[in-house]
Amino acid sequence: MIKIMKYGEVSPDEIFARVEPAFNVTDIVAEIIANVRKNGDKALFEYCEKFDKAKLTALQVTKAEIDEAVASVDPAFLEILEKAAANIRKFHTRQVRNSFIINDEDGIVMGQKIIPVDRAGLYVPGGTAAYPSTVLMDSIPAKIAGVRELVMVTPPNAEGKVNPVILAAAYVAGVDKIFKVGGAQAVAALAYGTESIPRVDKIVGPGNAFVAEAKRQVFGQVSIDMIAGPSEILIIADGKSNPRHLAADLLSQAEHDKLASAVLVTDSSELALAVQAELEVQIPQLERAEIARASIDSNGKIIVADNLKEVIAISNEIAPEHLELCVDNPFDYLDSIRHAGSIFMGRNCPEALGDYFAGPNHTLPTSGMARFSSPLSVDDFIKKTQYTYYTRDALARVAKDVATFATAEGLTAHARSAVIRTEEDA
Repeated sequence: MIKIMKYGEVSPDEIFARVEPAFNVTDIVAEIIANVRKNGDKALFEYCEKFDKAKLTALQVTKAEIDEAVASVDPAFLEILEKAAANIRKFHTRQVRNSFIINDEDGIVMGQKIIPVDRAGLYVPGGTAAYPSTVLMDSIPAKIAGVRELVMVTPPNAEGKVNPVILAAAYVAGVDKIFKVGGAQAVAALAYGTESIPRVDKIVGPGNAFVAEAKRQVFGQVSIDMIAGPSEILIIADGKSNPRHLAADLLSQAEHDKLASAVLVTDSSELALAVQAELEVQIPQLERAEIARASIDSNGKIIVADNLKEVIAISNEIAPEHLELCVDNPFDYLDSIRHAGSIFMGRNCPEALGDYFAGPNHTLPTSGMARFSSPLSVDDFIKKTQYTYYTRDALARVAKDVATFATAEGLTAHARSAVIRTEEDA
């Protein structure tokens, strides 16, 4: 049963405690990465047979396989994928940055170029569930940014096939190449390249502890989006909220993973008790009841505070991945929310709407990283290059200032490089 805590009557350590995964896979992942770097495709085939029970003769998904998958998917679901993709494109197109140039002083030109990364890698989990939503959310911003080639990796089943809905989503999103490989070995292949899989510049997408650790270890060789922890939802709710709705929303995250965190913060003790009781009604009805039960019992909590101002302060301290603001007039409170990955406003906006369809990205900072990190966006697939141009006369106007600054830092060669051009004949 979910715990109910009264803010101010229990220790802050209990209120703000977070799930700390107990996995220590550093050495295992380092060995996998080293093997892939040394042996390339050979290592990938071996790991695929070991972990996925699939004996492959080729890693890349063929066009025929993609066409077959798309044809096998329910046309109604394919239409939903297209609608969701359109919503995601509409939102992310507004994120596009423009290059700029400044030339308002005689003889001086400065500017910044926005350049997409050449090649991005997308990791899509397999295993017990298929996530076509991840394909759309992580691919479409890359395409909008102008990434030249988007490479997807995802583990196959024991028959050596990729889930058809994953391939259908990749088709809708315009993924360029797809490879049948998962786990830390897939991250290593993207980071360093193999005979089949091209080396990328950025890796995005969620995964298990091995994938997260692999991303951590290859960072620097490539860029990554983030190190994702267990999924989280925090609901801010007043006493007018419907406990059935809140329980369903808490369970929408609890069913992800036994380590997922579902938190309700409210100013109503009556609502807290009603949601606690409703969770006990709904959990047995779930297909993933065992996972949800473990998550709710171990990591779930209901925090009761004195008023909504205190409730919001608690939420800001936790800095959740997903935040539902279940109150009247939610826009009145929006400016008070400083730390959250994605905010779902009002009583009719379940977090699941954002997972699949609304348009804002669902790849979000976890583990309190919303204090300093942002959702995946077009910005994640671009880099900025700046440039400066001075004429000789423009340099002459500032050369002594530059030299004085450099001398103050004890860097006389810097100083000399600034003035030497002004001392020479034109």
